[in-house]
Amino acid sequence: MNKSNFSKIIAGTMSWGAWGKKFNPNQMQRMIETIVDLGISTFDHADIYGGYTTESAFGTAFSKTAIERSKVQFISKCGIQLMGSNRPNELKHYDCSKDYIIFSAEASLKHLNTEYLDLLLLHRPSPLMHPYEVMEAVEQLKKEGKIISFGVSNFTPSQVDLLSSEVVVDVNQIEFSAVQHQALFDGRLEQMLTHKITPMAWAPLGAVFSTKTTSQKKRILDQTQKLTTKYNASPGQLLLAWILKHPSGIHPVIGSTNLKHIKAASKAVSIHLTIQDWFKILEASQGYEVL
Repeated sequence: MNKSNFSKIIAGTMSWGAWGKKFNPNQMQRMIETIVDLGISTFDHADIYGGYTTESAFGTAFSKTAIERSKVQFISKCGIQLMGSNRPNELKHYDCSKDYIIFSAEASLKHLNTEYLDLLLLHRPSPLMHPYEVMEAVEQLKKEGKIISFGVSNFTPSQVDLLSSEVVVDVNQIEFSAVQHQALFDGRLEQMLTHKITPMAWAPLGAVFSTKTTSQKKRILDQTQKLTTKYNASPGQLLLAWILKHPSGIHPVIGSTNLKHIKAASKAVSIHLTIQDWFKILEASQGYEVL
């Protein structure tokens, strides 16, 4: 896989549709066009977003743009089965069977109005997941040109190892931020760096700017505020730069629906924190100096 295909900052679409802003087709088209103009070419989806409706809305909007499909990258995720009017499910569960992976990928292709996905991820690990069955699905989808790369989301190192025994895992998309930084110490980022697996980080700002504050979030905000003048950057940009500095090459997936915030986030790639400033933010998050 040519990992440089994915833009360093990735646009997450979870809140674009029924689960968030409920953009109409024109608004969604404008979002797509503006984001691409900012140099963000990768869009992160999941089949479940908007109760299985957001991919279709995005596909309709994208078809109205003049953007070449080859100039952008579509990611989708599958494996979570939700209850709803369009699913005969008795409860929320996970399905990583061969048939369901293929069904979900083909449904995403139809909804996104595209012939291929640049990346398909298993959204969550299932206790019933069998690596050989996943491999069969992935190999068939790749052979048919329906997906280019395969990866996982929210997998532990042992779960990645399980799948890697049968199928190449190119990406692991995890929750990671200055707030939720456990991946620095639990082996996930080390594994990805060792095995050349691309990390992607959802919730990269860690809800630092939400109304629900904590002592940890206050320390992080206070520390980043002290660095704003030095780097001519906002606290949000510094938090993204903190993620981008990690040697594993993490791609933050930003879920904002505010174009002003997305534009600011796109500029974080040019901010290079010093080692000591990186550790100042880590220390602020932990509440104590490194041991």
